[in-house]
Amino acid sequence: MHIWQCLHVDGSETSSFEQAAALLKALAHPLRLLLIQELADAPKCVHELVTASGATQPLVSQHLKVLRAARVVSTSRHAREVVYSLTDEHISHITLDALRHSQEKPT
Repeated sequence: MHIWQCLHVDGSETSSFEQAAALLKALAHPLRLLLIQELADAPKCVHELVTASGATQPLVSQHLKVLRAARVVSTSRHAREVVYSLTDEHISHITLDALRHSQEKPT
């Protein structure tokens, strides 16, 4: 039996490897990585993420939608603003590790 056959979550047909691949696919854009690192510091509104990223509001919103669909970020309402936050601090560790790895010099 292969290890991927043993790693089912709650008896579902989707393996842990497939779920991990879907997560990595959702993270696979430079702007999304930047948004995650911004949210690692503190929850933020869209306009704060627009300012921090330098991207347009529609573009930031589009990428937040992808991250939300992947359950990487969640939202809450404060008055008229929607505040985004990371659903799990492990996500920021994954992105930070990827950024650090990309900056390492080959041996």
